[in-house]
Amino acid sequence: MAAKIRKGDKVIVLAGRDKGRSGEVIEVRPDEERALVRGINMVKRHQRQSAQQEGGIISKESPVHLSNLAIADQKDGKPTRVGFKFVGQGQDRKIVRVAKRSGVEIDG
Repeated sequence: MAAKIRKGDKVIVLAGRDKGRSGEVIEVRPDEERALVRGINMVKRHQRQSAQQEGGIISKESPVHLSNLAIADQKDGKPTRVGFKFVGQGQDRKIVRVAKRSGVEIDG
């Protein structure tokens, strides 16, 4: 099955500490059903000093479960579900993602 959320998508958080905030997907981990979103679910990490890196407390993104994310509709920026449809005929036929809210193609 094709992925509903992919790297580079603008998403909105539906549940949790950052509910209502939006950001861009940096990385998707399909085996864990989680995604990293820029600026969302930030955690503090105590980093030990090494030869290459300075020590201290750094902030970084933690993965968010895919069920807590929704793609932002391109028309109004509100959360939308994702559907799929076929475009083209014969050899040129491909699957594209479609926003259920407005019917706009997300990619392709």
